[in-house]
Amino acid sequence: MSEERLAALRRRLAAAELDGFITFTEQDFSYLADFSGDAGALVVGREDALLLTDSRYIETAEAEVRGARTAQHGASLAQDVAQAVQAMGGDRWGFDAVALSFDIYQRLLEPGVPLVPTRGIVLALRMVKDEEEIAKLRRACSIAADALEEAIDRVRPGIKERDLALWLEVRMREMGAEGPAFPFIVASGPRGSLPHATAGDREFQAGDMVTFDVGCRYFGYHSDITRTVAVGTPQAELQRVYQVVRAAQEAGIAAVRPGAQARDVDAAARQVIAKAGYGERFGHGTGHGVGLEIHEWPQISSRSDDTLEPGMVLTVEPGIYLPGVGGVRIEDTVLVTSEGAQILTVSPKSLRML
Repeated sequence: MSEERLAALRRRLAAAELDGFITFTEQDFSYLADFSGDAGALVVGREDALLLTDSRYIETAEAEVRGARTAQHGASLAQDVAQAVQAMGGDRWGFDAVALSFDIYQRLLEPGVPLVPTRGIVLALRMVKDEEEIAKLRRACSIAADALEEAIDRVRPGIKERDLALWLEVRMREMGAEGPAFPFIVASGPRGSLPHATAGDREFQAGDMVTFDVGCRYFGYHSDITRTVAVGTPQAELQRVYQVVRAAQEAGIAAVRPGAQARDVDAAARQVIAKAGYGERFGHGTGHGVGLEIHEWPQISSRSDDTLEPGMVLTVEPGIYLPGVGGVRIEDTVLVTSEGAQILTVSPKSLRML
């Protein structure tokens, strides 16, 4: 598979009139060379490729890497990259301008690497998942959804957000996850108005809405699911908000299909919320791609220029947030198929008053 991905990268490089590409990110190592380490550089030329890493990972690289040579770099990684570039030839070498730090950029300039900034050359390849990637994403989503259901069964007054978040992480690991996809959000009561509130010491109280935004990693691939439940009976407005968000999420998922514009998926969800009078309380994008990173392309927002294709995996996660009162978000990870959207995070979405 690495050989096919490197060939696809080289086609993109040729189209951009680039002689090669340099990356320092672990996700690119994994995607392009099957390497599980997180330190080093991958230098991809027109015909040759070299994975440079340090003494901690060289044995792993020799066992794992496909499609590229491996070598242990010396005291200066930048110098060894420069030597590899010189050996492979060419005077236009691309790098991801978003991912590369300024420090490494300067270190590469010193030995004379002919750098050309690019944006998203590898990310564009990673947008469309192959069967192996989809299988890993399915399992990551299954683990997250099943563990979340068990956590929801434990919701009752007096439980701390932080305690249930920890329980969820342990449970996902017990089910086969490598670890959490991100710091879990468990936000109860008025803290639900904070879209990215990490779990704190607040105890659940009767009448609270509780938002769980969780996910896990499985063989490097991520999942993302959000459900909002109630502790007892919440106030009437929050019950109404819940139904609006659920309708918005259903509209967004219904808009997911091959050839659809990502911005139109965002619009489908956003229009439902705006029509209900809560447009100003939905401030973030409707979703994002999911894969080797929890946030990757495509972007599901009003500013996105992405077009959906079969094999893309993305989230649909509208929300409404009322400061001082609480909030509701519902999210699924979905696969774009030839017929539309297939939900990978299967879990009930009716309002549960526990």
